[in-house]
Amino acid sequence: MNIVIIGATSGIGKALFEKYANENNRIGIIGRRAHLLDELYQKYPSKTIPAKADITKLEEIEQAICTLHETLGHIDVAIACAGTGEINATLDYAVERPTIDTNVVGWTFVIDMLYHIFERQGCGYLVAITSAGGLRGEPMAPAYSATKAYQINYMEALRKKAFKNGGHIIVTDIRPGLVDTAMAKGEGLFWVMPVEKVANQIITAIRKKKSKAYVTKRWHILAIINKILPYCLYKRM
Repeated sequence: MNIVIIGATSGIGKALFEKYANENNRIGIIGRRAHLLDELYQKYPSKTIPAKADITKLEEIEQAICTLHETLGHIDVAIACAGTGEINATLDYAVERPTIDTNVVGWTFVIDMLYHIFERQGCGYLVAITSAGGLRGEPMAPAYSATKAYQINYMEALRKKAFKNGGHIIVTDIRPGLVDTAMAKGEGLFWVMPVEKVANQIITAIRKKKSKAYVTKRWHILAIINKILPYCLYKRM
């Protein structure tokens, strides 16, 4: 397969790259840190096409995706892993702004661009790593939970759009819980999952063409509880 991973130099994106690179795939990888891209390329030079870009710089990310598409010729699967979020209990807008720029502005530009590529191809598989944290508002990280809720709803809209247009494009929303990466911030974190296990379950969900999946699976239980929990109880947690 020809795979594109946006945000491949760390965390879940890097773990997915490593697993796909150990199979018979060609992988275009995008990240904003050139030295990390080069490390991945040097490890799998015959399978890897690196492109440096920051998702918040729209012209830059557009050029990177176009270059990878042109080089690969056809994209079978595109996985958007890039994202950010910070603890911000004081509501400092300077802390919130980069999260919005990355998780909403840049993310939407990338998702739309990939969807249009698949429309022109007549097929394709679009995957986004959103978050179980987008199900409810979290006062310690308001922008993160809000932007992830945006992504969840956006992916559902595209999934419905793809269905109405014949189902030639598959759209999957992957919702991780807390994963042992730099994105897991704060103290006393609950059920932090190893990134290796998370990556394995994401790949399984992609192979099964799931419309959405919580990873690891135990987070699905928490998601159900979280969604039905009355606000009068949720606000006290």
